[in-house]
Amino acid sequence: MDRKEIERVNEKLAKADARETLDWAIERFGADLVLSSSMGAEDQVLTDMLMKKAPSVEVFTLDTGRLFPETYQLIDETNEFYKTKIKIYFPDYKQVEEMVNNKGVNLFYHSVENRKMCCHIRKIEPLKRAFSGRKAWISGLRREQSITRTEVQRVEWDEANGLVKINPLIDWKEDQVWDYITVNHVPYHKLHDKGYPSIGCQPCTRAVKPGEDVRAGRWWWEDPEHKECGLHVQDDLKTEVSFDFKNLDKK
Repeated sequence: MDRKEIERVNEKLAKADARETLDWAIERFGADLVLSSSMGAEDQVLTDMLMKKAPSVEVFTLDTGRLFPETYQLIDETNEFYKTKIKIYFPDYKQVEEMVNNKGVNLFYHSVENRKMCCHIRKIEPLKRAFSGRKAWISGLRREQSITRTEVQRVEWDEANGLVKINPLIDWKEDQVWDYITVNHVPYHKLHDKGYPSIGCQPCTRAVKPGEDVRAGRWWWEDPEHKECGLHVQDDLKTEVSFDFKNLDKK
């Protein structure tokens, strides 16, 4: 798909609901379509929809090595509930070893540069492997989640990965997500019940306080405009990143 076709599709799907958007994606891309799941509420909704419409579409998640125990429990629970097998991608252990030995186990607390390095190695690199050979991916992004996501479109071109990116829940409100989960008895992350609306790696996620933004618990020590790991920010992904670990200052 080129950009003009994507514009036409967004016009066509302007009033489409999430299921209709998925129907279009499944028909358009078939086996070349994949769902990237963080195991959060939105991705569980999309997994449920896919399992009912096209269970052959691959669902994968990234195991960064720093996930919450509850995340692993949900992976097993989801596999059992849908009689499926979520595919898991891991970071390259050599890159992780070199990064940790040169920068420290919790390097991400010291600078945005360090945090983006960690995200790149633990998330972006395995993501690229997961996308190999694919033409489109499904994401659980919603516009109201963060100030970094207000301009997201239903269908986009992912320049960095050379894929079409589809966001079926882009217009959903939080209560719509939870209504769907309740009505359809969808397995969900138990930390959501403890004040964690957005869940990533354990050391980089905390519960939010009353009145805080739903993404306030992610990388809470950073300014809001920096709060993306690189999976959903095109500017972070346009250039292939190469880190020279030995020449980086330890902080």
